[in-house]
Parts: sequence; C-alpha cells; structure tokens
Amino acid sequence: MKRGWMLAAMCAALAVAPALARASEEAETSGNGAAAVAGHEGAAEAQAAEAGEHAAKGHHGGHWSIADVLVPQSLTGIATANLGKSIVAGDHVTSINHIFFASIVFVLVLVLMAMAAWQMKANPDDLLPRRTFSPLALFEVLTDALLGLMEGLLGHERALYFLPLVGSLGLFILFNNLLGVIPGFLPATSNLNTTFALGSVVFVATHYFGVRAHGISYFKHFFGPIIKWYALPLMILMFCIEMISHVARPVSLGIRLFGNMYGDHSAIAAFLVAGVFGWILIPIIPLPLGVLVCVVQSMVFCILSTVYIHLATEEAEEGEGGHH
Repeated sequence: MKRGWMLAAMCAALAVAPALARASEEAETSGNGAAAVAGHEGAAEAQAAEAGEHAAKGHHGGHWSIADVLVPQSLTGIATANLGKSIVAGDHVTSINHIFFASIVFVLVLVLMAMAAWQMKANPDDLLPRRTFSPLALFEVLTDALLGLMEGLLGHERALYFLPLVGSLGLFILFNNLLGVIPGFLPATSNLNTTFALGSVVFVATHYFGVRAHGISYFKHFFGPIIKWYALPLMILMFCIEMISHVARPVSLGIRLFGNMYGDHSAIAAFLVAGVFGWILIPIIPLPLGVLVCVVQSMVFCILSTVYIHLATEEAEEGEGGHH
C-alpha cells in the first residue's frame, strides 16, 4: 500500500515537473526583461542627472561660487543658446561665470583708477608718496615694478610707450588671480577662454607693432636669412617653422596661465573640503603660496609679452641699421 502511494506521488511529481520548470523559465525571462528595462531607465536617469550636474557646474571644475547664486539662469540660457560650442572642449557652453568674475575685476580696476586719478588731481604738486595705503600708492608700486622689468629689454622710452598695453594686461591678470584666493570666488584666468583671449591680444599687438616699426618687410624674417630664388625650399621650411613658433606663443601664454591658476584654486578648494582642519591650515600653507603664484604668473605673462614685442621691434631696428 505504501509502495502504491509512493509510486503515485512520484508519477505526479514527474508530471508536474515540466510545467513547473517551464513556469520558472518564463518567470526568470520576464524578471530579466524587467531588470533590463529598469537598468536602461536607470542609466538614462543617471545620464540625465550627470548632464544636469555638468550644466550646473559649468566649466569651472565643479567648484561652487557666488556666481551660481548671482548669475540668473535665464542669462546663462541665453548665453548657451547664442555662444554655441566651445572651440577647445567641443561641447556646448554651459557657464558664463568667468565673464561674471572678469566683469567684477574690470569694474574694480576702473573704480580704483578713478580714485587714483582723483587723488592726483587733488594734490598735483605732491611728489613724495604718502605713508597711508591708497589706490594711487598701489598703482605707483605696481607700475614702477613693471616699468623696471620692461626697461631692461626695451629701454626707458620704449618701455614707457608700451607700458599702457603690458600694464593693463598685468593689472587685469593680477586682480583676477588674487580674486580666486577668496573663497566663493573663481579667477577668470582659470578658464581657457579668458587666457587664450589675453594671449591673442599679445599675438595681434606683437605683429601690429612689428609691421608699424618695420613696414611690410617685417614679414621677411619669416622666410629666413637667405631670400633668393635658389633658397626657395629653405625659405618654405623656415616659413613653416616661424609660423609654428609664432602661433605657439599665445597658446603657451594661455595654457601656462590657465594651468597654474586652475591648480592653485583647486589646491585651496581641496583644503576647504577637508573641513575645519583644512580651514585652519589655509592661512598657513596654501594661501601664502597662492598669493605668490598669483603674483609670479602675472609677472611671467608681462615679461613674455615684453620679450615678444622687443623681438618684433628689435628686428625692425636691426633692419634699419643695416640700411644705414
């Protein structure tokens, strides 16, 4: 009797097993399909969130700044729609924070210069500098230091002539660099758009003053020392080398300034993220070094700009001396 019940149970199990297996396979298949759909939806949501986060962060390395609060989103949207894609990165422009901070520096420099001009008009006969700090004293110190650097290459008269151009670049870069030391502010010079624009100004000014000093024959030096028909292959080679050299000048100016200021700001941001311990160390370690980097990078940009202008105008003087 027991054997009969066991045989019946085994037969029932064998009969139901295929159906259970088939049902299990269908359930597994449907579960995998649902998991795949959920995975695709999750990936899409993650991509959307990442895109939104990238749009919110912009091109300033993801650091929060007061521009995220003060710059209206509508203005950012208008800039994104009209500016198109970035030439360097190739993606759409999603942040105009560097323009915001550059505008702050521009207005600040204008206000300080207006105050310095008012002080000069109020005391035209005052030859000695004042003991108290003032915008006039600040500009006197900066211009005297820059003029001393430029006189070593250009001489006194030519240094005074080119001082407004190089000095304007130096002041704009210095104040932008120092602005990034303040928490919540980003230096406009940590953005390639700003640094490449500054390098392009030096590039155009260099060749403008070269042509102005030497005429159209200024471009002869692009073809090398021998300008004859039998030296045509050498002339073509020298022209390519000179073109690469001159195009590399604004690129190197822009990348050098961008890299140093971006790294300096990132170092300070790393200490801020560290919490209270990092906030205590900021005045001791990164802040003095950051100020030093700001000053040095401004000085390097001005010195290289002076060297490029000197090379362009010096070639003109040598050419004129040869004619005599």
